[in-house]
Amino acid sequence: MLDRPLIEQAAQLLAACRRAGLTLATAESCTGGLIAACLTEVPGSSAVVERGFVTYSNAAKEALLGVPSDLIGSEGAVSPEVAGAMAQGALVRSPAHLAVAVTGIAGPGGATPGKPVGLVYLATARRGGPLRVEKRIFPGNRSVVRRATLALALTLLEDAAQG
Repeated sequence: MLDRPLIEQAAQLLAACRRAGLTLATAESCTGGLIAACLTEVPGSSAVVERGFVTYSNAAKEALLGVPSDLIGSEGAVSPEVAGAMAQGALVRSPAHLAVAVTGIAGPGGATPGKPVGLVYLATARRGGPLRVEKRIFPGNRSVVRRATLALALTLLEDAAQG
């Protein structure tokens, strides 16, 4: 899953963060730590990657990132609101400058009416800056959905690093 183009994309992101003096944190649900794994595949990543939160369960989202349980209850764990709260929580609970959060349904199960397999919300936050939330529905099996989420997360982080 961590092919050469993804590792090169991660290396470019890390170089951009290093140049700007930025550190980052990840808050991952459906990717289960894949974003952090890709970033830390790059030598020297410790100068940029501050920490990663793997918050696969709702309880973990609440305990580690401070996502309100009533928000999860009203909007669902796979929602733009929860993705945003995860990204903001990663900044609150770390000294990082940037955060990315992902929550989604990688499949093959887990779909509900209005929330199909492949639905992913990605959020980026920059300390003192705006929150950005993106919705995607990635076609394909579990591996394809997770890889596509990883690639977009790296792109969104690079955008956030550039201001």
